[in-house]
Amino acid sequence: MLLQGKSVIVTGGSRGIGRAIALAVSRHGADVTVAYRRDSDVGYTCADAGLEVVAEIHAMGRRAVAVEGNIADPAYSQAVVAAAVDSFGGVDVVASNAGICPFHAFLDLPPALLQQTVDINLNGAFYITQAAANQMKQQGRGGAIVATSSISALVGGSMQTHYTPTKAGVHSLMQSCAIALGPLGIRCNSVMPGAILTDMNRDDLSAPTKLTYFKQRIPLGRIGQPEDVADCVVFLASDMARYVTGASLLVDGGMFVNLQ
Repeated sequence: MLLQGKSVIVTGGSRGIGRAIALAVSRHGADVTVAYRRDSDVGYTCADAGLEVVAEIHAMGRRAVAVEGNIADPAYSQAVVAAAVDSFGGVDVVASNAGICPFHAFLDLPPALLQQTVDINLNGAFYITQAAANQMKQQGRGGAIVATSSISALVGGSMQTHYTPTKAGVHSLMQSCAIALGPLGIRCNSVMPGAILTDMNRDDLSAPTKLTYFKQRIPLGRIGQPEDVADCVVFLASDMARYVTGASLLVDGGMFVNLQ
């Protein structure tokens, strides 16, 4: 029970890694504010999955609320923090996880898609971090922010030229916030998932040739699951990582270091 009695915000908390984070922190004793977007125009939908996650958390005997909206809107982050304060008395942890990755070739990448990806992945992470940090400062008891970056912050992808810079930006954001917020007792770290099976990349990773390639490329021999990332977020959010800030943790089964 590493997060007993903590109030945790999870953005992008209705599907994939975000859902796994919300459930994992609940299992460790936290109350959760699930921030999610009901509809998406990037090839998949969250429907009312945020409410489904809340129901799962309630079934564990923990408290949870869902706040629907667009993380690209600065006012939404303020509303999410306000909901956490109203429901659970404050904010102790933020898992900044909301993101999109609509694959697209570079030469004809529409400016609108680039802007949307930056607004959600990078600007959204900035807005929720800033809003939560101001609340944590007011509370005066510190806190932890863990952002979902990606292995894509360190390597490129021909169909991800709009995505990889945002994940590098999230990594850099946590490094700078670690410096800016350290005096307030707020720790800022990131996780860098590798090939993780989620709704966002299910079609891509389901292709037999791609699946075979990744299993050969990853030393641990399997595609990652959202829970593999979520457990690392729990660690970084907990007091077990009390002297860890400005760090990034690769969660990729060893794919990054494999040069073979």
